[in-house]
Amino acid sequence: MKNTFGSSVAITLFGESHGRSIGAVLDGMAPGIPVDEEFIRHQMDLRRSLSALSTARREADEVIIESGVFRGKTTGTPICLRIENQQARSTDYDKTELLARPGHADFTAHEKYHGYEDAHGGGHFSGRITAGLVAAGAIAISALREKGILIGTHIAACGGVCDRPFGDLGADIKALSSMPFAVLDSLAAEKMQAAIAAAKTEGDSVGGVLESAVIGMPTGVGEPWFDTVESLLSHILFSIPAVKGVEFGDGFALAAMRGSQANDPFRMQNGRVVTESNRAGGILGGITTGMPLHVRVAVKPTPSIYREQQAVDLAAMKDATLSIVGRHDPAIVHRARVVVDSAIALALCDMLALRFGTDWLAPGKEARA
Repeated sequence: MKNTFGSSVAITLFGESHGRSIGAVLDGMAPGIPVDEEFIRHQMDLRRSLSALSTARREADEVIIESGVFRGKTTGTPICLRIENQQARSTDYDKTELLARPGHADFTAHEKYHGYEDAHGGGHFSGRITAGLVAAGAIAISALREKGILIGTHIAACGGVCDRPFGDLGADIKALSSMPFAVLDSLAAEKMQAAIAAAKTEGDSVGGVLESAVIGMPTGVGEPWFDTVESLLSHILFSIPAVKGVEFGDGFALAAMRGSQANDPFRMQNGRVVTESNRAGGILGGITTGMPLHVRVAVKPTPSIYREQQAVDLAAMKDATLSIVGRHDPAIVHRARVVVDSAIALALCDMLALRFGTDWLAPGKEARA
């Protein structure tokens, strides 16, 4: 289905940026999983626009749980999560409704839906739709955490500035979980924010690279050929607006190595098989090795910028120029990191359910071989 990801644990996204509400339906989660509404609110706050580095559109993003949760636990039935749009200003888009904005899905949506699409604020293609994904992801993250599986993402690069690499994964992931601007090196964080602010002053925008790590994944998860760990994670990560690249482990850098450099040597450690290095990112043959998962995503610059740009008038079918108005982000990479965490969590829940059964995520259940 076009707006649904997953087979055992599935998420469906609905709504438009300027419609009455947006949200998600999460189906297949085992019964009895605790649903922490404070944690959901915390995750939504990480995605929200809360600083001068983000859009001036300030939404409350209160998540209304319509179904699937009773007395703070999942029931096993579909969980409907709805978020009202309270700060939409559709008039900002009236003059540009039929202009194909560079870098946006306006033209392709118009071609696919024959002009019947809601183009205000990007409609169903807007980054605002990720709010539903984050709400559902918060439940998935909580379920994984109960199984000892932790996810963390930092801004590895933005505006020409690089963060330090992951070190002590447990400590780094814990630190990142509460950071509104997820950078491990505080000096690098200041420089990145200055680069974003400079782009905003110039009416422009910047992109970045997000790097994620997952610890605690059991071995043997992943289904060859077409439901491998890389396949499913890439599938959901490429569904996030603005993501234009995904790599695992050392990724493209492996292409410049010899096999003697690229291979991760095996050895025994405390009765289990490990690898001395982790250039493969915790995945071999599309299946988890038990080593930490490492994945990076490239986030393009925000396409809505305040400089005059070339466009096409889809009503008149002629060239046009575009000067946007409205509320837009000079960078979205810092807001996208919690979206990446959520997407990874949802994909992992689906993979684990495929491997161990849908009830494995329930409290007290253990993995079976």
